[in-house]
Amino acid sequence: MLRQQDVGHRIVVRRIVGIREGRPLFSDALGELVELSETHLTLATAHGPLRVPVTQVHRAKRVPPTRRPTAAAVVALERAADEAWPAPTRGRIGDWLLRSADGWTGRANSALPIGDPDRPLAAAVDEVERWYAEQGQPAMINTPLPLAAPVGTELDARGWTARPPTLVQTAPLPLPAPSSVDTPPAAGRVDLADGQAGAPGGQAGAAGQAGLAGGEAGLAGGQAGAAGGQAGRWESVVVELATAPSEGWLAVAAGRKGGLPDAARHVLTAVDQVRFAHGYVDGTLVAVGRATVTGQGRWLGLSLIEVSPEARRQGLARQVIDELAAWGVSAGATRAFLQVEQHNNAAVALYQRLGFVTHHTYLTRVAPH
Repeated sequence: MLRQQDVGHRIVVRRIVGIREGRPLFSDALGELVELSETHLTLATAHGPLRVPVTQVHRAKRVPPTRRPTAAAVVALERAADEAWPAPTRGRIGDWLLRSADGWTGRANSALPIGDPDRPLAAAVDEVERWYAEQGQPAMINTPLPLAAPVGTELDARGWTARPPTLVQTAPLPLPAPSSVDTPPAAGRVDLADGQAGAPGGQAGAAGQAGLAGGEAGLAGGQAGAAGGQAGRWESVVVELATAPSEGWLAVAAGRKGGLPDAARHVLTAVDQVRFAHGYVDGTLVAVGRATVTGQGRWLGLSLIEVSPEARRQGLARQVIDELAAWGVSAGATRAFLQVEQHNNAAVALYQRLGFVTHHTYLTRVAPH
């Protein structure tokens, strides 16, 4: 049977899907194990996330990876993402990063254990706990998988909990052109992870973080928009990009995140190459978004994409993303990335239509009180 050490690895699961003539019917699923609990396991498959009750699992085992990114590629992307969401208070334990932003979003308030901590693993975790205690914050660590699987094992032994898994997804630039069948998701809220797009229910966590992401590019669905003559109104949206957010833009971010402390403004603006999208209809701000170019100019990071309730499911989020992506291409970026909670099916489906695939996953681990 599977163990916690298998999280982040490719597995195959044979599950019981029914009974016929007194005999069980089986179905096999292949994907990356992103969560394992006493009651369920969750895979990121080519067709989206799959959650399987343990009682339905007949057999499960790890299988060799296919086209898995190298450790160096994961490290490079995680560092580019850190540049795109910069915490104002920072520290180091060897190569590990320590980040604090007055508790605003999980990604900006968690350690990133990539590279050599320059000391034994247990001592490095002790130092993480000490540093966050000095900040007056709970200790959190983002563990990219399977790269940081040994860190996860140490945290398991200490009783650290895990927030829901977050997918780090990438796509080549330019993004594909919209098609006539490219329709908004049917229902639900589409959020990126972490600070990158607000977590469901207003939480800022990392996997509570979808807050594009943490993370953070959210597109809300579930409303059909205005009826009748209102439908054509959304076709007149004007998307403007600015090097700084307007007060209206900041008000949207504050509403999504439950406030906007000074540390949050630093996280949002302290990037050399950043653009803030403002989508207007008849002079009213109805959509926002944020993009950065980091990682030595290679990576376009999408975050905090949000559409006002009355304008949702009209394609405005796609328009905002397209404008930000076009800016990224003009700035020299060749690939885009975002972070989205694994269980957010509507978001995963939207980004799949835009050409995004999962590069790797991470768990945000939280120290026991």
